[in-house]
Amino acid sequence: MDVEGRDFLNTPPLKTVRFGGSVVQTLAKYKQGDLTDYELLNYQLADPDIKDAQIITWLQEFRNCVAQLTKEHEQLIYTILRLPWVGRSQAVAEAYMGFLTNLVSAQTVFLCACLKMIVSHFSPKRVTICEEGVDFSDSDDEDENLPRNFNQCHDALQLITRYVPSTSHFLVPILQDSFPFVQKSSRTLECYVHNLLRVTVYIPTIRRDVLEIIIGQMLKLDVNASRADIEEAEENVLRSQRAGSSTEDALFDMDEDLPTGQPCSLEVMAHPVAERLDSLMTVLLAYIKDVCYVDGTLHTDKTKELYRDLLSVFDKLILPTHALCHIQYMIFYLCSFRLALAEAFLEHLWKILQNPSQPAVVRQAAAGYIGSFLARAKFIPVVTVRACLDLLISCIHRYIDSQDSKGRQSCCDISLHGPFYTACQAVFYTLIFRHGAILAANMKTGLEYLQSLNLERVVMCQMNPLKVCLPAVTNMFAAITRKYQVVFCYTIIERNNRHMLPVVRSCAGGDSVNTNTNPLDSFFPYDPYLLKRLEQLFYVQIWSTHQAPLSSVGGARRLRTSYSKNSPSGLERG
Repeated sequence: MDVEGRDFLNTPPLKTVRFGGSVVQTLAKYKQGDLTDYELLNYQLADPDIKDAQIITWLQEFRNCVAQLTKEHEQLIYTILRLPWVGRSQAVAEAYMGFLTNLVSAQTVFLCACLKMIVSHFSPKRVTICEEGVDFSDSDDEDENLPRNFNQCHDALQLITRYVPSTSHFLVPILQDSFPFVQKSSRTLECYVHNLLRVTVYIPTIRRDVLEIIIGQMLKLDVNASRADIEEAEENVLRSQRAGSSTEDALFDMDEDLPTGQPCSLEVMAHPVAERLDSLMTVLLAYIKDVCYVDGTLHTDKTKELYRDLLSVFDKLILPTHALCHIQYMIFYLCSFRLALAEAFLEHLWKILQNPSQPAVVRQAAAGYIGSFLARAKFIPVVTVRACLDLLISCIHRYIDSQDSKGRQSCCDISLHGPFYTACQAVFYTLIFRHGAILAANMKTGLEYLQSLNLERVVMCQMNPLKVCLPAVTNMFAAITRKYQVVFCYTIIERNNRHMLPVVRSCAGGDSVNTNTNPLDSFFPYDPYLLKRLEQLFYVQIWSTHQAPLSSVGGARRLRTSYSKNSPSGLERG
């Protein structure tokens, strides 16, 4: 710039001026007790207006003396780690990554600090607008360079992993601790989850841990967005829109016929927690598909590996959690890719139900998942449904035999027979939804099959399952079985209605308490999917009524025979 044409008063000096000696000289003076240049170096590194050229120069000097940057210089290292390198020029990014790799190689004591710094950039920064000393806005940074910034972070993390093989051991707790609070915006959560899943691509050994972190946080959202609350929020929005449309029609008589009662957005959930969960479910399911499909073709080995990881997380987090609405659909979606996965999932649930060493509440949850999965999944063929019904009903009959053989009257007690009742309800619920498919191919053969289940013995046994199953399930099952003259349940239902509901012991001790209309505290995990972004995807995979058409046919002979000879019945309380 021409000196004569420069406005000296209004033009700030370029940030190329540097004070103090070189980094090597500064560290030498520090060792001798002279802190003047050391403090000046810290001050200049913390300058928010620092220029790219200065950053590159300093980083090169630090790389040349990285062996001297011991724990004694921790504060200086933290200042360097706060340098605004993300989003800058490629030269700055490369210089910074070079410094990081040298630092963690020579001084592993700073590995965790470096990892925390990188992970802190996995979410978009918050921008607070301050005017006259008042903060009046705090919104997500809409930086268009976010993808580029994230790429730089992942490049840095991959370099560190290459130089320090034990990085994954220290990274997982940092990813857990750095997870944004679940009340943050959907965009913040979505970016962080996306970046965590991206890490698993180049550090596959931590994938199961990362999935556990993500699904654990999504569980918090799911349990705070009940089905009733989501439906109520959507109804309130529609009601408000209709009221607004009526007001506008009264004020302005338009010639055109405009549609009314349409949601203001086809993708945004009215319930704020459901909106966050919806965005995270979209990211997670997109990841599942990207892992399993390579060039549009299902990759068997990768799919199996992902299935094992998700199943582990399912057992640890999802199965023991009651009344979830949506997160369990991640395993449902994966199983829809291939029938063998769906059958493996059913077999896994069957093992849990059969295992007396499992807690009763977990076994009952497994029975609920079996019934709901069989009833709702359109990709489950009739032959698989029948194979699972054979296993369940055989187990139920063996349990009845074991109770009859004791020679004493068995009472209707959920605390004693919980897995038995949930297994019965799973059978009833499955038949409600899939009886049409069973009967559609050949009515005579289908009716013979239903009669072979000997459902009359089940509903009339001493444990009286119709008394504790959900009334809606009981009534629908009774209507269907009467229609096809398989079993007549109404006499038992009327007798149960004349008596008090069964009494169960309070888990807190003390006096007994009467049960409510849902004594099994049962829920059906694969009831219709309500989140909007993926609603259409699951709509084509779920039976929404009990009048289900004929399903596709596939092999399920392995399920028909496996675990059918466990002794004595597999339904005893653990």
